[in-house]
Formats: sequence, structure tokens, C-alpha cells
Amino acid sequence: MKKTILAKKLRRIVLKMTIGITLFFVSGILLLYLIAFLLGPPSLLNDQRTIYYSANGEMIGEEHGVENRSWVDLENISPNLIDATLMIEDQRFYKHNGFDIKRILGAILKDIKTMSLKEGASTLTQQYARNLYLSHEKTWTRKLKEAFYTLRLEMFYSKEEILEGYLNTVYYGHGAYGIEAASHYFFNKEASDLTIAEAAMLAGIPKGPTYYSPQNDLERATNRQQQILAIMQQKDIISEEEYFSAKSEQLVFTDPSERKQLSIGPYFQDTVLTEATELLDIDQESVRSGGYQIYTTLDINLQKQLEESIVQTIQDSSKIEVGGVVVDPHNGAIRALVGGRSYEKSPFNRAIQAKRMPGSTFKPFLYYAALEHGYTATTMLMSKPTTFEIDDGQVYQPSNFNGYYANEPITLAQALALSDNIYAVKTNMYLGVETLIDTARKFGITSKLPSVPSLALGTATVSVEEMVSGYAMLANGGYSIDGHTIEKIVDREGRTVYKRDESRKNPVLDPQKAFILTQLMTGTFDESLNGYMSVTGSSIVDNLTRTYAGKTGSTDSDSWMIGFSPSLVAGIWTGYDDNRSITSVPERSYSKEIWSTFMEQAHQDIPEEHFEAPDGLVAVPVDPTTGLRATPHCPTSTVMFFEKGTEPEFYCNEHFYGDEIEQDDKEKGLFRRWFEVFFD
Repeated sequence: MKKTILAKKLRRIVLKMTIGITLFFVSGILLLYLIAFLLGPPSLLNDQRTIYYSANGEMIGEEHGVENRSWVDLENISPNLIDATLMIEDQRFYKHNGFDIKRILGAILKDIKTMSLKEGASTLTQQYARNLYLSHEKTWTRKLKEAFYTLRLEMFYSKEEILEGYLNTVYYGHGAYGIEAASHYFFNKEASDLTIAEAAMLAGIPKGPTYYSPQNDLERATNRQQQILAIMQQKDIISEEEYFSAKSEQLVFTDPSERKQLSIGPYFQDTVLTEATELLDIDQESVRSGGYQIYTTLDINLQKQLEESIVQTIQDSSKIEVGGVVVDPHNGAIRALVGGRSYEKSPFNRAIQAKRMPGSTFKPFLYYAALEHGYTATTMLMSKPTTFEIDDGQVYQPSNFNGYYANEPITLAQALALSDNIYAVKTNMYLGVETLIDTARKFGITSKLPSVPSLALGTATVSVEEMVSGYAMLANGGYSIDGHTIEKIVDREGRTVYKRDESRKNPVLDPQKAFILTQLMTGTFDESLNGYMSVTGSSIVDNLTRTYAGKTGSTDSDSWMIGFSPSLVAGIWTGYDDNRSITSVPERSYSKEIWSTFMEQAHQDIPEEHFEAPDGLVAVPVDPTTGLRATPHCPTSTVMFFEKGTEPEFYCNEHFYGDEIEQDDKEKGLFRRWFEVFFD
């Protein structure tokens, strides 16, 4: 009896709670509808452009603007495109009131299971609301706001108006907002003229323009197109004959040369977009249409000078490609960037995305390690053809460019200026290959580095940006830097959502050794060091009006020039995308000519600068041939820097009054000869 009474009480309590909860939700929904009604129709003209600004605040580009979007009426959009879009995005569009309850419940269950907000069930109306008014962040707050705007859109606008608005604002990738812009970008035709196959291809892009654009991944895009065509045939939107015809249609995409060129630094802007997605932890489409103001590191003048130096140097008939990065060594800010000769023909960024063998531009990392292990500027090793025995009885026989060898000992200063490969491999074998790998990591090189003797000659593959950042650490005295393109990001509501921390880090490199290596790298342009062959920068020495430090590098298919002043670092790579050999003599010198032309233009309004030596160093005039202290009788001398206590003790004994010393005099020894000179 008591159990029966208790059960009845529980049922009454449950019933009351159910009624209360139901009334609560019903009243909440009614209140939501009332508020939505009182607020009236939301504007369809909300400006959601993401804008890029240069380092001095000038607008350099935008992701969502009039030039990228053309509004067309629904009747001027191909029915094929409308059908394909509805089939893949929202099949119940004309039946629901903005929310597809069945899909939402399924998505909620999956989100609860995974404890995330990754599962999507958005209708076209919800997507339109998000595109117009909200960011694409995956939070409950944003989803509630999205629901409210969706309700207002459905309340005050017809299905046709909502569909038209969606198709004119949705993002199709590559800066194309709306179906008209997308039709011209991909197929060079109006949206009204799209075939079934073309419509299915475009309809598949908005889910993820980065992944489903045929320009980025044709195979993946085609698979999604085929999926859409199959759905259209299953739902009797197209006939079986139309399905097979569309499935086999060969699509003809717009020739890249016919596309409109982006304004300033298109490769740089792509890099900004990628960096913004990482900083904000959202996808690229959310950044593009999020209404952000992104303040970048770009120097417009340097960008134009870099582009002009490339155009002036490379002949129009040449098919060679180029990648270039310019960095401020004090903070790692990328001031200019070029990823290729034509963004319209190829948006692939060869300065950031490509990895190529750096050749001898890798040697400064080796020689920094050598300085850490007791080398000085005058450490001498024999330069002659040499066979090295490596693991498992194998042998390695490197060679110098054009087979030139000194066939006598040369100094580290000469080895760097002349780019002697024998000296480099001997040093690498002496230090141990792992030492070079560890040192390269100090310089910020993150690419995979093989543990082989030839690593000293730059046989790993790295990016231009990596190499330039590494050289920037020498230019700034040994401080690590983080190459970046963004200083600040402000969201559509005016809130600063990211600001770069400008606090300086502790030095990673020894300042004294970094300076010594920098001074040695000025030898690339110092012909007094030439000895048995020309220094590697001799072809551009006459173009330079101030002191730079740098290094050239080359492989059969790559040509590099990286160099710096105290205030600017620039690296240039040239080569063919298909890795074919560079056989033309003029093409071999393109990287050096582009670099020298740019650096001179970039510094023309900057006062003369000098690399500042840290405490604890001594400067000594040295005879570059003997590696000993120069005397007034040496035909050439170069000032070299040494840590105190490591400088040469003895003076050059090869040159007296400009005459060669007889053999019997040489046999007297250094002390006797100087004794005789002194008392003479």
C-alpha cells in the first residue's frame, strides 16, 4: 500500500517537472520569437571583409571585397548549381524553418560522445547567418547567436531571398566570394552558364575550400564532385543519361593568366592567412570571412623593390623560378616575400613551401661549429682532391667547383670566401656530423638533416625562410628569432585578439663567435682573399657600395644567395620546379644579381652601417695566404677578428720588400730571419 502511494507521488512529481520544463522551453521559444519579431529583419549588407595592413598601416589587401564578389539574382544562377548545392548542403531547405532538427539531434549526440563541437549540421540559413554576422569559431555562444540570427532570417525573408543571399556570399576559395566570382575564377563563365559537371564541382567547394578546390587538390575535388552527381541522380534531380554524361565530362578550367592579379604581395598575403589560422586556431575560411583587421610586417617599398629586381634580372624567355625572403634581424619580421615569378600562373610559395638543397649557403653553420671547437679564422687545412673513407668501407670523394684546388693549405677565411668543399668536408668529419646537425638546430633549421659527410655541402633540403632566419641570428649577434608576418589581429568588434610579444630572448649563439663568422662572411665579396680562384661573390662586387656579409650556394639544380647588413637579411633561391639542371651561365648568376640589386636599392636611404664587435675580441691584419700577421711588405692584408689569446703570434715570413725569399732563407727559420731584418 505504501509502495503504491509512493509511486503515485513520484509520478505526480515527474509529471509536474515535465510540464514545468516543457512550459519553460515553450515560454523561452516564444520569448525568443517575440524578441526576434521586435528587432525586425536583420540587415543583409553586413560588411565582413578581413583586411590586411602593411607595417605602416596602409591597406595591402582584403579577403572579402567588391572586386572579389558580384551579386547576381537567383534567376541568373544556373539551376544545375542550385540543385547541386541543395543536394550536398541542405536537402530539406524548403521544408524546415531554418533548423533541420533530425540532423541537429544526430550532430549533438556525436558532439557529446566526442566532447567536441566538430560535428556540423548547419542548414543553408544557418551558414548564411554565420557568413553575415558571426565568426566561425566553434563555441556554444557562437552557435546560440547563430540560431538567433537564423530565426530572424527565416522570419522576415523568403526562402528564395535566403538562398540567393547564401549563394552570393559563400566562400569558394582563392578570394572568390559568391557563385559569380567563383564561376569566373574556375571556369571563366557566368554563373548562369554552368554545366551540371561544373556546378557539381563548385557545389563541393564551400565545405572546405582549402581541401576541395580543384586548384589545390584535383583528385579530392573530383571525388567530391562525383559524390554530388551520384546524389543528384539518386534523388531524380538529373536523369541517368545526364549523370553519366556529367560524370565523364572533361572540365576546362580558367587559364591562370586570365585571372585578375592581387594587389600587393600575393604570396605574402597567403603566408599571412596561414599564420593567422595558426594564431587564432581556426580554419582559413573563418579567417577570410571573419571581418578581421590583420596588421602585418610587410614593408611596401621593400616588397616592390624585391619584385622589381626579379623582373629586371630574369629574362622573360627563361622558365626558371624564384623564391625570396627579406627579414628584419632584430625581431624576425618578414618585410618582403616572393614565392614565384607569377602568382596567377602558380600560387605555390617557393620561399615557404618548397624545400631545396642549399649548397654552400649551409657552410656558415658548419664553420660556427668549428669556431666553437677551437678553429680560428686562420686555421689551415690542405685543399687538394681527397677521398674520405666512411661507414662500411664506403668512400666519399667531393670535388670543388670546376675542379679548382689550391693544392696547398688554406685558411678558414679563404675556405669560406672561396667555398672550398674539401676544407668543409674535412671539418665536418673532424667535428662529427652530429655536431653540424646540432648546430643547425641552434640556427632554427627544423627540416630533416641526414647524418652524412656531404651535409657540410648543403645536401639536405630546406626552405628559403629557414635559411634566412638562420642568417638573421648572425646579423643580430646571436639572438634566436621567429620569422613572422603578423604583428596584431583585431576582430570585427574591435577587440585585439592577438598581439605579438616583442620582448627579446636570450642569445642562443656566442656573440663573439657570431661576430667572427659574420666578418669571415664579408670575405665572400673580398677579392684580397682570392688566392687560387675568385671569391664566390666576385661577379657582383662592383655592384655593392657598402659592406655586407653573405654566402653563395649552388647545386646542379639550385642557385642561392643569402646575405645581410646589420639591419636587413635577404635570401634568394632560383631554380626549376622540376629539379632539372641549370645549364645556362646567365641563369646561374640570377640569384646573386637579384640579391645585389635588391640590397643596394633597399639601403640607398639608410646611413652606412657597421657590424659592432662585442667585447673580448682583437682585430689583427693578416696575410690571407699564410694566415700570419701581415707586415708592410705583404702585397695584401685583411683585418680578421679573434678571441683574445687565439690570434696569430708570428708575422708573415713570405714577403720582404716585395721580393720572394730564397729557399736557403726559408730554411733559416722565422726567428733567424726576423733577427736579421731587425738588426739590418
